[in-house]
Amino acid sequence: MTVTLARLATEFLERQGLSQSTQRNYSSTLMPLLAKYGRLPIEIISRELLSEYLEGLTHLSITTHHRHQAIIQALFNFGVEQGYLRVNPMANIRRRKSDPEKGEHDTDQVVRYLNDQQLAALYEIVAEDIRMHSIICLLHRTGARIGELLALDLDTVDNVARKFQVVGKGNKCRWCFYSQDAAIVLSKYIKYERASGISALFTAQHPLTGKVTRLSYRQTHKCFRNLIASTPILKGTRLHDLRHTFATERVGLISIEELRALMGHENIQTTLRYQKVTSLRAEDAAHKALNILSKLENKFL
Repeated sequence: MTVTLARLATEFLERQGLSQSTQRNYSSTLMPLLAKYGRLPIEIISRELLSEYLEGLTHLSITTHHRHQAIIQALFNFGVEQGYLRVNPMANIRRRKSDPEKGEHDTDQVVRYLNDQQLAALYEIVAEDIRMHSIICLLHRTGARIGELLALDLDTVDNVARKFQVVGKGNKCRWCFYSQDAAIVLSKYIKYERASGISALFTAQHPLTGKVTRLSYRQTHKCFRNLIASTPILKGTRLHDLRHTFATERVGLISIEELRALMGHENIQTTLRYQKVTSLRAEDAAHKALNILSKLENKFL
């Protein structure tokens, strides 16, 4: 029986254990591939064909490109597991290298986080927008992903114990904990800004129809970009950088395993990246101190 790529993808997406958000993510990633090769039998799909396809995705950022490649590889791994294929045609295809001219960096380079000056500027900007202020506080204080935060319902957040549970990658649950200052900001948002009528914690209300919906990532991103647009120190800042900031602030204060649990990382190597950040920050501080001492010493020479 011939198994087409479209059929393999359908079985891959409909298998047990996938959350709805993961299913949507995988589906949107695979759609361009299926549009081109969905009718082909999987046994004739070669390494060369897949390499050519990946090389054609020049419009994607490096991180998105790597994610596409990983999902396609997982698709063909599934085909091998089901006995449809003997080998995975994606095996040994190298990941696309970063292009510094596009501002791209390799995944093993230092992660992007906000320094003290950037954090101060960001909190000053969002202070007048109660909803965005709440989102920024929770992202910074918990290390949650923006998608995890927007998926929360009001009744799943314990603002007394200052914690909530999210469903992360791999459909795994973890607890997120936040500080008293974040709880105060969140209480203010819930009391004065949150629209009622639906279960979502973060809501949006249509200005004309009055219809209340769950706040989407697109709306959140647009609001965030508009808020930081006129602040040079925040140029290029992403919401996801707050998750990295959360981690870099805690390296050295808690164990790597504890940080791994808070971040929801499956691979400890992902968590260990933040140790490199701390080492480079220490190196930078040492050089600054040496420069100051050198200037002082030169006065006495």
